[in-house]
Amino acid sequence: MFKKSENSNSSNFWISYADLMAGLLFVFILLIGAIVSKSINLREVLHKKEQKLEQTTKTLTKKEQKLEQTTKTLIKKEQGIKQLHTQVQKQVAKIKLQEDEINKLKALLSQRVQELNNTKATLTLTKDALELKSNEIEKLNQLLIAKNSKLDALNGKIIILQNLLKDTNTTLQDKNKKIQDYKNKILVLSNNLTKKEDELRLKGKKAMQLLEALDKKQSSYENLIKELQSKREKIKYLTGIKLKAIDELKKTLGDKIEISKDGSIKLNSNILFDKGSSQLKDNAKEQLKEIFSQYINALMSNQAIAPYIQNIVIQGHTDSDGGFVYNLKLSQDRALSVMEYLLTLPIAQKYNLKNRLVASGRAYLDKIVINGKEDKAKSRRIEIKFRLKNQNQLYEIEKILDENSTF
Repeated sequence: MFKKSENSNSSNFWISYADLMAGLLFVFILLIGAIVSKSINLREVLHKKEQKLEQTTKTLTKKEQKLEQTTKTLIKKEQGIKQLHTQVQKQVAKIKLQEDEINKLKALLSQRVQELNNTKATLTLTKDALELKSNEIEKLNQLLIAKNSKLDALNGKIIILQNLLKDTNTTLQDKNKKIQDYKNKILVLSNNLTKKEDELRLKGKKAMQLLEALDKKQSSYENLIKELQSKREKIKYLTGIKLKAIDELKKTLGDKIEISKDGSIKLNSNILFDKGSSQLKDNAKEQLKEIFSQYINALMSNQAIAPYIQNIVIQGHTDSDGGFVYNLKLSQDRALSVMEYLLTLPIAQKYNLKNRLVASGRAYLDKIVINGKEDKAKSRRIEIKFRLKNQNQLYEIEKILDENSTF
């Protein structure tokens, strides 16, 4: 029997295993938190943009209403100016009519003067008649003076009306100019409004693209969660099988052979080989046969474990004395020597282990260190362990989970 104390190595293995699982859980939680946080931030940004867009739309609506009111005011002012212009034209027409009447009066007066002159030339009037005529002439002169005064007043009014018309035309031109300026401003505001509408459409399109991207991210996230859960179940399933196999080994062989926490048995190389040799000692073969037979029988006779066994691995290990290549060859040769002997045993033929036994050398890559110092005697060893059929998938799943933790 080769029972050795391996509690320190086993404890390190399970602590590392627990740390690995805790790290995977922590990374998984961080991943979920990061994705949820990013989704919330993106929704907040979209909400702010929607609020800003709504506020811009309200501002534009108010400006449009104000612009409509300004346009209505201008239209009313323009109508008032047109009405004033019409009134001025009527006043001018009335003044022209009055001028025509004055001209008619002047012509009539001239005709009367001519008639008076003709009467003086042709008639001999008496004194009374002459006085009467003189009074008539004086009255006519007074009437003429009055008419002239009226004519001067009318001419003054005409000048005032002409000035007023001129001022009205100037004001009308200013009003037309202002109207044109307002129209230009309206055109600029309309162009700006069109640009704003284009920008709003573009922002709306970008918002839709962001929402679609967010939906895709959400779908990817949900698929990733499902995939992680599926892989987690596989890990639990495979880990459960291995733990069950180790537990069965300990129940069956615990009193006879020391089983490590990873389900392997460790044999000291000093008992199996001479120093620097890969030739099995004759006195060690019988004990190796007994240990191996019990180990294989406990695994392969258990129908809850046997279907999942893929390989029986024989690993050779050395201490760190000497070069790596030398120790690698020595560890490989020792593992191969043990495998060749085990294949000759009846237990190997019983369970057809020819295609399941695997030999490998590890040199001093897995040396045993206790309290920071290498234990060379324990480092020189042969390990016999089992490998499950899906164990490679377990390593692959752990690798994928490590890669996913970088998202």
